[in-house]
Amino acid sequence: MAKRPTIEQLARESGVSVATVDRVLNRRLPVRPETAGRVHEAALRIGFHAAGLIGQRLKAEATEHRFGVLLLGTGSQFYARFAREIEAAAQDFRCHCLIDHVSPRDPADTVAKLEAMAAKTQAVALVAPEHPSLSAAMERLKERGVPVFALLSDFAPAARQGYVGVHNGKVGRTAAWMIAKCARRPGKVALFVGNHRFHGHELREIGFRAFFREEAPDFSVLDTVVNFESREITHGALLDLHARHPDLVGAYVAGGGMEGAVSALRAMEAACRPVTVCNEITADSRAALAEKLLTMVIATPLELLCRELLPLMARAAKGEAAAPSQVFLPFDIYLPESV
Repeated sequence: MAKRPTIEQLARESGVSVATVDRVLNRRLPVRPETAGRVHEAALRIGFHAAGLIGQRLKAEATEHRFGVLLLGTGSQFYARFAREIEAAAQDFRCHCLIDHVSPRDPADTVAKLEAMAAKTQAVALVAPEHPSLSAAMERLKERGVPVFALLSDFAPAARQGYVGVHNGKVGRTAAWMIAKCARRPGKVALFVGNHRFHGHELREIGFRAFFREEAPDFSVLDTVVNFESREITHGALLDLHARHPDLVGAYVAGGGMEGAVSALRAMEAACRPVTVCNEITADSRAALAEKLLTMVIATPLELLCRELLPLMARAAKGEAAAPSQVFLPFDIYLPESV
């Protein structure tokens, strides 16, 4: 009696790896439609025992999901790249994503765009600060059965479906560790956040200050500066702090506005620049690392985030088992010698 075709044979026949065949069979990770179709055709040719199952899954997955994603401002390199990663992941996951942008300083606009997008999609994910009007809107959507995910910074935990992003407390501690290790001597340290309503920025501040209290008490963290993620505000504030505090040895930009810190550092003499850490790798932050203006950049793994997010949204939209309350991704670290 002839032996049944094996997974290894199916992989050779379809021209893919055994791991890819396993992904098609068990839906462990998304596979491009054309690749899955090639595996199905090969399974039919060689009489693979699960050919029918593969065909059923391809048919079921062909149903198009429609998701919505709300990101912050259109002028940011980081959010422009975020949008591109969402589009790439949506193509692989065989779904359609509507992407729009909101202002963190206009909660009414965020609520309006969230509700409009929820009316056209099966699930929504967004970056937003904590605000009562947004929490109320999330409660209304939850009652209507529309799952909403928080990205990068958690908010409305009682109403949102889940959070996907890095562990912001650990990000803050990592930034503090680097400054404490690299500063020429103990001294004062500046801290910038975009908005106190961003839970993620608050957690970074907590982790940052906690590290210095616990591990480097000879350093003194100055009062937090709210920069509204503005490069102009960050530039002026860092130069002012540098002028008023000759013992300023470090600075951490916990949100946006990094470009202003870089331009301020460029205006200082190299010997007295504070050790500076910021978040997110962009063309500007990469160039600043190469110039050794920045000491470290802590970055969100956007490609991984998007590929984790879309399957969670699909399962939530179909009413399957609840998604994890929080999905913490490992953050990336960039140094002058690694760019």
